[in-house]
Amino acid sequence: GYAAVAVMTLAIIGSLSLLVARLPLHQEAPADLLRAATAIWVGNILVFAAWYWRLDAGGPHQRDLRESHTDGAFLFPQMTLSPEIRKEMEEDDWKPGFMDYLFLAFNTSTAFSPTDVPVLSRWAKALMMVQSIISLTTIALLAARAVNIL
Repeated sequence: GYAAVAVMTLAIIGSLSLLVARLPLHQEAPADLLRAATAIWVGNILVFAAWYWRLDAGGPHQRDLRESHTDGAFLFPQMTLSPEIRKEMEEDDWKPGFMDYLFLAFNTSTAFSPTDVPVLSRWAKALMMVQSIISLTTIALLAARAVNIL
């Protein structure tokens, strides 16, 4: 799984590099550029959601072995609630799932930062910086090309 996510990460970076290299040539149709950039942006979200899900607190299997999710690279809002409130919300055995990491990755790619989930570990901060750079570069390239077309 780690190898597959690593290969996908390299593919996203390679695709972005090709997009950067081909953009000044003006040989690509605007619709093709938009499709390529969209694929890179969506792929970026999915790949980094997979990284966060796989690496946080030892990965999904290690998290499932624990009674609750109390430590990890990310501080999810549910982790800050008192046990009484979590029980009242029927979230007393809450653990982050893939959707939580997908939401984190989506926010990182759109806001270029986490929104409701503080980042606690250095490895997660580094990954989030890489994800934000990929997303920002993709969006900046599209904006530059759009301005150039006008």
